[in-house]
Order: sequence, then C-alpha cells, then structure tokens
Amino acid sequence: MQPDLTDLADKLGGNAPIGIALAVIAAVLLALGTQFQHGGVAVVDERSGHEGKTGLSFGQLRSLLARPSWVIGTALLGLAIVLQLTSLTLAPITVVQPLGAIALVITAIVNSRITGVPLDRVSIRAIVICVSGVAVFVAIAAFVTEKHPVTATQLSIVLIILSVVLAVFIALFVVIRRRAPKPIFYVIAAGVLFGFVVTLANVVIGRIQTIVQKEFAFSSADILTLLCLIGLIAAALLGTYFVQTAHSSNPPDLVVAGLTVIDPIVAVAIGIIVLGEAAGAPFWAVLVFIAAGGCAVWGVISLSRHHPQALANTPLADVAEERSQNP
Repeated sequence: MQPDLTDLADKLGGNAPIGIALAVIAAVLLALGTQFQHGGVAVVDERSGHEGKTGLSFGQLRSLLARPSWVIGTALLGLAIVLQLTSLTLAPITVVQPLGAIALVITAIVNSRITGVPLDRVSIRAIVICVSGVAVFVAIAAFVTEKHPVTATQLSIVLIILSVVLAVFIALFVVIRRRAPKPIFYVIAAGVLFGFVVTLANVVIGRIQTIVQKEFAFSSADILTLLCLIGLIAAALLGTYFVQTAHSSNPPDLVVAGLTVIDPIVAVAIGIIVLGEAAGAPFWAVLVFIAAGGCAVWGVISLSRHHPQALANTPLADVAEERSQNP
C-alpha cells in the first residue's frame, strides 16, 4: 500500500505544524547568526596574524567575546538552538531537523550580497544539490520512519559510537593541525558532532518529559541519561570550536552547509541504523536514503571546492585572475 498524506498527517501529530514553523524560524536565525559570527571571526583572525585554519588559539577565542558581531551572532544561534530543541518536542526529528537546510540558501544569498562576490553556476548547482538531497531524504524519512522508545542498549551503542567519534576527531586535530588541514575537515567534523548533539538532546528531552510526568521519580536508567548529557556537552563544545575554526578558512554558507546537511543526515542515520526508526522501511526506501544522502554530501564537497570565496588566495584564483586580465 502506497503512503498518502493522511498517513503522513497521522505520523506528524497535531503539534507538528508548530514544530515545523519553529524549525523554519530557527533556520533563519541560524543563517543570520552564522553570518554575524563569521564576520567576528574574520576580524579577530586578521588582527591576530594567526592562521586560523590550524585551530583558533585561546587568545583568539577570548578576543571573540569582545567582538559585538560575534556576540550578536552567538545570541542568535543560541535562540535558534532553543527553538530547534523545542521543535523536537512537537514533531519527529526526521522531519524538523533537515529543515535547517533552508539556512544554507539564506546564508548563500546574504553572504553574496554582503561580500559582493556572486556565486558561480557550479556553486549554485552544489547548493541546489545539497538542499534537494536533504529534501528527498526527509520526505522519505517522514513516511517510512517511526519513533520508538529508546532502549538502554541502543542508548549505550550511541554513547560508544560518540566516544569513538570524539576520540578520532581529537586525534586527527592534534596530528594534522601542524600540517594545515584542509578547511573542509572542520566543516565535516562539526556537522558530524552536532548530529550526535541533536540525537542525544532528543533523548534527554524525552527522558525529562517522562520524569516530569512521573512526578520526578528517578530510576537507574537515568544514569545513562546523565551520560547522554555529558556526551552532549562534550560534542557541543568540540563542535562549536570546530565551527569557529571553520569560519577562519571557509565562507559562511559552506559552514552552514556542514551544519544543515551533514548534521541531519548523521542524526537521521543514527535514528535509522541504531534506534531502529526505519525497521519496517521497504528496500527501495533504503536505496533512496543512500542516494539522497550521498548527493547532499557530494554537494557540500563540491561547494567547498568551487565556492568563489573558498578559492580566494589560492593558485586557482590566481590563474582565473590572470586569464581574466589576459583573455
């Protein structure tokens, strides 16, 4: 039997439209906040004379607190996170989380207007592929995924995977930071980490709701909830550091691409693979998931390689400028 809109409405529930609206507002705030933060990091990076792509120093992080643009951007991002978490209590994560891809389009337009650097056809195509891939991904997820209570075993698996991911990214950062890692590293790392943040936040919020409903009756299972909270904070802190470092060597729309494309794909993938939210999905849906997710990630990589600002001050930019002067 083919899914229809009635099935989708039943899955979403009565409060879902409010959750979706909050997620859209959060996406707009994410776009604006990222643009403000990018401006603040760029100024601090330039004044310090330190090459930010090898990792922001403690002094640079402290200087960011004195930059009004960075503070405003952080406040907007904080509000976006609050709205995003609220939306998770009203609608499924597979529906509201990928809506953040709207921020990619908004950031691309705003950044192009502010910098006066127009996007070329390759970059526009990459953005369209990113948004389209996420749109298809979430459309299928909305029909074939179903939220279940998270078991202790599943939660333990998520925490183990997160521990491995944190260890790998920290080790890579320590090893390659002296070799000037490719800027896309920070974008991908931040996207993956915030995918875990969203998943764990969803679990913690659900558990808090249960505790409140049971008149604050705690059980041994809440030890795992506490570990989730610790893991969430650790992933959020490292992810935030990677985001700020990414601003030093990437245009803001590429940074947003990591947070709004890779982030939801990781979060939904955890829900499907570990939490069993697509246990009853047909085989064709699995193939579409893989294809759509692959296209979205490819779009991010393509944007990192061809974005006009990402190519600035590189040999490719010099060649392009020389050709324009000597046609």
